[in-house]
Amino acid sequence: MATDGPATVPDTKLSAILDAIAFNGDGLVPAIAQQHDTGEILMMAWMNRDAVAETISTAQVCYWSRSRQALWRKGETSGQTQALMELRIDCDQDTLLLLVDQTGVACHTGTRNCFYTAVRNGDLVRIAEPLTDPDDLYSGSR
Repeated sequence: MATDGPATVPDTKLSAILDAIAFNGDGLVPAIAQQHDTGEILMMAWMNRDAVAETISTAQVCYWSRSRQALWRKGETSGQTQALMELRIDCDQDTLLLLVDQTGVACHTGTRNCFYTAVRNGDLVRIAEPLTDPDDLYSGSR
């Protein structure tokens, strides 16, 4: 997607892309963000039709915040943005893979990615520490 540059997808093609996605009963689809050059899995969030359309059109990732019931433009309050490099749809068309270029940390906890807890020998183990203080990222506006 982003390799064509922002806002270069004609409306007819955008509609076809959106129609190809199997949104769930709530109008959402899970989206996995992966760092495009390293393969690191950064996070999972939800997207609705508008979030997918904005992401494709602007090449900046936009999600749907279920808690706020509003579009969530990644980095709008924290500065930790995700530039879209490519959007992929899985074989069942019900999950998206976003290959992104992550600026800063991806997780609201201040860690690089959201998957910092592992199960090892039957124990939950924290395997990564925050790289930045979440209060510095959000100033209490999460």
